[in-house]
This record gives sequence, structure tokens and C-alpha cells, in this order.
Amino acid sequence: MTGAKLPRGTRAVVPVEACDPGSFVGEGGRVRLPATEEGAFVRRAGSDIAAGEELAPAGAPVTPALVGALASQGIGEVEVVRAARIVIVTGGAEVTARPAGPATIPDANGPMLRALAARYGIGVAAHVRTSDAPDELEPQVREAIAEHAPDAVVTSGGISHGKFEVVRQVFRQGWYGHVAQQPGGPQGLSRFAETPVISLPGNPISTLVSFRTYVAPLLGHAPEPILAPLACDVAGLEGREQFLRGAVKHGALRPIGGPGSHLLAQGAQATHLIRIPAGATLRAGELAAAYPL
Repeated sequence: MTGAKLPRGTRAVVPVEACDPGSFVGEGGRVRLPATEEGAFVRRAGSDIAAGEELAPAGAPVTPALVGALASQGIGEVEVVRAARIVIVTGGAEVTARPAGPATIPDANGPMLRALAARYGIGVAAHVRTSDAPDELEPQVREAIAEHAPDAVVTSGGISHGKFEVVRQVFRQGWYGHVAQQPGGPQGLSRFAETPVISLPGNPISTLVSFRTYVAPLLGHAPEPILAPLACDVAGLEGREQFLRGAVKHGALRPIGGPGSHLLAQGAQATHLIRIPAGATLRAGELAAAYPL
């Protein structure tokens, strides 16, 4: 039967349905076999993995296939690195979970950050929604840290040069500045209640790009960038690297939607971030780095 140990010296296995008749016969019955190649349906010991080979290198994600492979070798337990856990902070006085009037907008970044964290193997311990009041945000974050002991706090928005940048007012022990990229120029790093705080810009695409390029490789499992030819000419920006949303079609990278950091719907079908070096003009067919989303 399928999966049974084969007798020593077995040259091939012929499925019963390929014989004539195509079903099992009684003792003493006659069966005609078709021509069969040597090795057909023979699964030799060690053909999947040989004795002494490494099955799961350190740092390998524990995928469903790896769980099955470990079980197939009789391995019931392995030592793993605990997934990082974060508290996310989104909001602003005008940003609400549900729009309540013409002066409010839905919180797109909160659900997006949850989805990004899940995509890259990071747990979300809590979600704090902030107004523009520092005296409200500070105790909320302190309570979330005390209750959940996260590895980091990840904020979105509130770090630019406005008068009421609530994140900068609460997380004062750190650095805030601009990196030479678009989107995702404003960034911040600080510490609050002995917990690292990673502050991302608030425009949705800026949040997405920053999480993928900075947070995911640090706290989760982010695929390495690939090199693929461009499907069209692309001109970069002077003095800033650019991350375009795009997808691989017919073996080539093609940008999707506009470059604006607010164009979330236009980037919804993107599968990669295409990195264009500062000041470069890349021609169709030239290789570009692309970060899988």
C-alpha cells in the first residue's frame, strides 16, 4: 500500500490502477503490467534530506512546511526566538476609528499597521489612539507599556514641524529629523518608560514604506530585496532616494500609481517597493532593487 516500506531490491512500483485489471484480484489471479521505468514511485531513504544535513538553520521562520518536516524526522520540540510585540500609536484630533463628521477622517494607519505587523511576524499587544493632547497620550502609553511590556512602541504621525505635534511632545528623550528619502522623510527614535519608541511619519504611504524598510527588518521577518529589470524608464529625485510602489509583471518591475505619500488606494495592488537611487535615471531593462511587501 502507499507509504509502506519496500522490499530490498525493489526496482519500481506499478500503481494498481495502471494494471489490467485496474483493481486487486484474488489469490491466484493474473494481472498484466504496463512497461515501467526503473525507480517509478520509489521514494528512497534520504532523498528528501540526507542524514547529517541541516534541517532548520538558526533564524529560519517556523513555517507550516517546516513544522511538518520537523515532525517527519521525529522532532517534537525546537528552540525558537519569541516574536516581537509592539504597541502602536495612531491618531490625532481629526483621526477617528469611525468618521463622526466632516472634520474627521478614518484611521487608516491603525489597521494598516496591524496588517503589516502580522505580515512580518510581529505581534501587536495594544493600539493606543491619541488626540492632540499630550497629557492624555502620556498616561495611555504608560499604562499600555506597564500592562503589556512590549519590545517597542511604534507611532504614526505627530513628528513634523507643526505647533501641536503630540508625539514629539510626549516622547521627548530622542531624535527627530529627516532622512533623505521619499516618501517617509520625517522619522524619530526615542525612549519612554525604558521602552524604545520608533516614530514614523503619518501620511499612509509614508507609514507603510517606513514600517517595511525600518521596522519589519528590525523586529520581524522581512524578505530580502530582489533585483529585477524595470519595465519603463524611471527618473529619480535629486538628493533623495525614492520608493515607488510597483509589481513584477512578465518578469519586469512596473510602477503602480503616483508617487504621492497620500495615494493609498493607488498603491493597494503593489507587491513591491521599487528603490530608485537619488538623482538616478534608470532605463527600461536596467536592474532595480525591489522590496517585497
